[in-house]
Amino acid sequence: MFEIDQKARRLSEEEKEQYIKKGYVTGLPVFSENAINDLHNWYDELSSKLPPNIDINKTNMWHKASKKFHDLCRTPAILDYVEDLLGPNFVQWGGQFFSKEPKDGSVVPWHQDAQYWPLNPSNAVTVWLAVFDTDEENGAMKVVSGSHKMGQFVHKKNTAKNLVLDQEVSFDQLDDTKIVSLNLKAGQISLHNDALLHGSEANNSNRRRCGVTMRFSPTNVKGNLKIWPFFETQLARGVDEFNLNPIAQIPRGEATPLKMFSFSHEFENKW
Repeated sequence: MFEIDQKARRLSEEEKEQYIKKGYVTGLPVFSENAINDLHNWYDELSSKLPPNIDINKTNMWHKASKKFHDLCRTPAILDYVEDLLGPNFVQWGGQFFSKEPKDGSVVPWHQDAQYWPLNPSNAVTVWLAVFDTDEENGAMKVVSGSHKMGQFVHKKNTAKNLVLDQEVSFDQLDDTKIVSLNLKAGQISLHNDALLHGSEANNSNRRRCGVTMRFSPTNVKGNLKIWPFFETQLARGVDEFNLNPIAQIPRGEATPLKMFSFSHEFENKW
């Protein structure tokens, strides 16, 4: 889809060990410098289809709606990294943007993804693809290294308008000596475990910041449809030998999700 960085590779044994011990790996090359303008144009095209009253951060399931989003998520270099953590058979069940315009003030509070997600067993890898260069000044994602091994933290509801999510882990629960900023160049990715504490601060720069998230799990993971009736999977690589979840249609064209949760059939008449 876009030109691949010649440095794209498989995870080293040290990186696999780091993921197990620390819950993340970062700075992984995927797209080349020549592809960055294409990546920016891709983001501008998809995001521009949203009505002005819809916050892109409040939309999800882009992999069900947009063929261009789905195809990006099937980039072999990305799937190679994921396979090195999950094994040969895995599915995708989420696709989202986390965008911060210059000086927009939005914050992603400290949280664990797993406490939002009714998956059994709890096992998901999130790919975070940098559309633009991201660093501490423009609100890079930060993680608490090793926190995925500490069980579930207490999350409390916070409905402040500048928060992208409405549940947060208070700062006094964190070991601030373990906070790491996952600074990325455009076209690079990070990978993180679903139990890892993470969040991001406001974009205080004059630069845009956007990450594309892709959620993957091995085929033995089942979603609780009583809590998430919309939960559907698309086979990303290998075979689905368990067939535990409803299957999402592969998008044949370009539709735009206007909310957080959708069934794939809701987009059929919009392609």
